[in-house]
Amino acid sequence: MCRFFVFACWGQTMDATNTNKEESRIRLPANNNAMRNGQLTPPPFPSVPVLNGAASYLAETTSYLTSCFPATSDFAPINSDGQEVVGINELREPLLSNNAPPVHDEITRNSGCSQNSDPVVQSDQTSQTGISMFQGLIQRVRKTVHGSSDDIGWLQRAPGMPPIEDGTERFNNILDNIMHGIHVLPNSMVYLLVPGLFSNHGPLYFTSTKATFSKMGLTCHIAKIHSESSVEKNAREIKEYIEEVYWGSKKRVLLLGHSKGGIDAAAALSMYWPDLRDKVAGLALAQSPYGGSPIASDIMREGQLGDYFNVRKLMEILICKVIKGDLQSLEDLTYEKRKEFLRKHQLPKELPVVSFHTEANISPAVLATLSRVAHAELPGFSNSATTVLPVVVPLGATLAACAQLLQTRYGEKSDGLVTCRDAEVPGSVVVHPKRKLDHAWMVYSSTNDDPLEPDASQVCEALLTLVVEVGLRNKHYLSVKQE
Repeated sequence: MCRFFVFACWGQTMDATNTNKEESRIRLPANNNAMRNGQLTPPPFPSVPVLNGAASYLAETTSYLTSCFPATSDFAPINSDGQEVVGINELREPLLSNNAPPVHDEITRNSGCSQNSDPVVQSDQTSQTGISMFQGLIQRVRKTVHGSSDDIGWLQRAPGMPPIEDGTERFNNILDNIMHGIHVLPNSMVYLLVPGLFSNHGPLYFTSTKATFSKMGLTCHIAKIHSESSVEKNAREIKEYIEEVYWGSKKRVLLLGHSKGGIDAAAALSMYWPDLRDKVAGLALAQSPYGGSPIASDIMREGQLGDYFNVRKLMEILICKVIKGDLQSLEDLTYEKRKEFLRKHQLPKELPVVSFHTEANISPAVLATLSRVAHAELPGFSNSATTVLPVVVPLGATLAACAQLLQTRYGEKSDGLVTCRDAEVPGSVVVHPKRKLDHAWMVYSSTNDDPLEPDASQVCEALLTLVVEVGLRNKHYLSVKQE
């Protein structure tokens, strides 16, 4: 009787195995057809065919494997013919069917064979746990490969956002006049420059622009804020700074913010506009991630590059321990935080706004570019004057590498940190020059700048001049409309 039972179980198992092999041969083409019908996600690397092919192959393989291992025993995958496909759990069904010998009864009657039931249950639980872990790993890989693909340029796709206006041509005309000595910025305003992230540790941040404005007889200040603080904290400080300047001079304030400084300035005007309405003349945002930054998101998000290479931990040590800042300053630049903030606070429609974005040069020659970020004074001997030496770092090379990464992974143009689409503020006048400029050029002079090209101070002057013109035009339109 025992021999008959063993041979019967063995025969049923072989039949189930052969049946599963035949059905698995049938199911593979069905999955491939489903993949060809457009059920896969778009290519994550559109500009790199090799990486795109590898990612597509990985997606097809994981999709087939996950369909072979359902998460629950009640679910049966369906092939292209509408029939249920045999899964792992169904391999045990022939042993429990009506046509098979009463195996369960034999096991319950025979105490010597009853010990085999526990390993079967444990094996099933182990396989289910392994399947869940495998599916979790696949989801993590997909999330990592996908990155910020769906978030870049989300402001342009958001419903109800006002359209932008291209002001590049007018900006170029103003810049050409400035290079020929024609300056029209009024001295009836105070010009406030708001620096970006890590500006407290860059002594030359905006200093040349402030010096140029002072030589023209214009009142110019650099906002003394802790750049590594959160956006809301800096917005409160900028609001108080504007009120202090206005009360002291009785002049309206015209703001220009670079990078995170533009986000901080825009937040101040969005959150406290009723108090600042009569004190602010306009706002210019230069290379600011108004919609968010893929670099910040890839560092701070779970399952992204910051997890695999410990970049998030390194940034936490750098910001919190080394420079005594707040990690929230970087997190506020992620897409999630920008979406959350802009749902609550938006720039007032009557405020003149100009947004400026550039594209970094990613040619091999830029890898040798050095940017001056500070200066060092060497003591002189006896009565000789002190020697001032520039402190230069390879900022250009670093930003070029970041721009190449964003171009390769997302197919997006950027200045190295901010994509062009994320820097465009809805309802603003957008300026996008043809000249290749990285993210740091606006505030740090380069050692090999072309003397025939405008410098950063002239670009800042042209941006603020354009803001003044936009404000005068809006005021004229409003008066005509009221008449």
